[in-house]
Amino acid sequence: MKFIEVGPSGPLNGSVKVSGSKNSSLALLAAACMADGPVRLKGIPNILDFRYIEEIMAGIGITMVRELNRDVVVDSSRMNSSDLNREKTSSYRASYYFVGALLGKMGKVTIGYPGGDNFVSRPIDQHIKALEALGAVFTFAEGYYTVEAKQLQGAVIYFDMITMGATINALLAASTAEGVTELRNAAKDPEVVDTANLLNQMGARIYGAGTDTIRIEGVKHLSAVEYTVIPDRLIAGAFLMAAGLTRGTVTVEDVIPEHLGSAIAKMREIGLEIEIGDNCITAYGDVPLRATRVRTGMYPAFATDLQQPLTALLLRAPGRSIVTEKVYPNRFSHVPQLKKMGAHIDVRRGSAFIQGGMPLTGAIVQASDVRAGTSLIMAGLVAEGTTLIAGTEHIERGYEDVITLFNQLGAKLRYTDQAVLGHESAAPIIAASL
Repeated sequence: MKFIEVGPSGPLNGSVKVSGSKNSSLALLAAACMADGPVRLKGIPNILDFRYIEEIMAGIGITMVRELNRDVVVDSSRMNSSDLNREKTSSYRASYYFVGALLGKMGKVTIGYPGGDNFVSRPIDQHIKALEALGAVFTFAEGYYTVEAKQLQGAVIYFDMITMGATINALLAASTAEGVTELRNAAKDPEVVDTANLLNQMGARIYGAGTDTIRIEGVKHLSAVEYTVIPDRLIAGAFLMAAGLTRGTVTVEDVIPEHLGSAIAKMREIGLEIEIGDNCITAYGDVPLRATRVRTGMYPAFATDLQQPLTALLLRAPGRSIVTEKVYPNRFSHVPQLKKMGAHIDVRRGSAFIQGGMPLTGAIVQASDVRAGTSLIMAGLVAEGTTLIAGTEHIERGYEDVITLFNQLGAKLRYTDQAVLGHESAAPIIAASL
């Protein structure tokens, strides 16, 4: 069984370059399948989800090649099917983007239900609502579903809730639908804007991305282009918070500071000193920290994906902090793991009540999703003794090389298959993996 071993590391210091956005890349790779020729994407991180995507594409005749310069080229000119591998499409959440991307081109898509992060069921009701409004028909079966449409037609779609995934899926489908589509109460996330920018360069006509109303004028064809993905704001935010937790100084490079506005404001409120450059941000963490309250929300509010790293940071802040999760109220699987390390946290009705300033001790813990894994790494950096983190595959879904990224800042991380059978805290983790 593979673990990430984390030792007490002292202050993190130095700079780290931020990779391309994972969440944006998932959508861009699907969008690239809509072009008539090869699309070259720059900055796509080589993480676990994209290995699944490569296999899914290969199964329907689409080639996805990572070249020596790290560019990814997607060519769908020989696509021969839209019956996607059910097991592989169920292995990660954003597989549903293939529905919006391929439906107009193929008329029918069969796909497994979305999977991925093991922290809460992510419903696809808003995806269904949007695509049905465009003329799609859904048929649900055991373990998979089929979506069909002879011709997608533009429509006015009002989302019942703000959802990045459904907004992007509707963007993909509406780009080649007949007529005009309006998305109202649309998500404003940078990843939505990034997807719209790629589609527009390919020949789509999308207006208003980044606002709550997006207008799409359908076109018949999309062309091959070259495009660079935006930086990963979530990885950037986590490293800045890690500077605060370890009392270090960390600069994240190749980042768009505007994408982290709410996170920067909250870190300053807690006490971190933040310096912003044109494409870099530095956090100075050797400062007194203050307890705070935070609510997650859809962009531009504080991101749900930064809630777990923030919880780890607040373990250093004396007093009681409250983190309320408004996007995924059950997203607290990291809390029992942090409590194994000595954290004093109680979860009640969608809020975590954190008593900061308490010492942490290394333990054997389980990562259940990418961001939970990040919070456990951060806690391990300041715990007394060694921390072993299982569920490394979840962390690898978000980081291309998490060990190198942290270690270049002075952390002490490594992979290990160290035997822990004799340790009582390992029993439930080992049992769950069997």
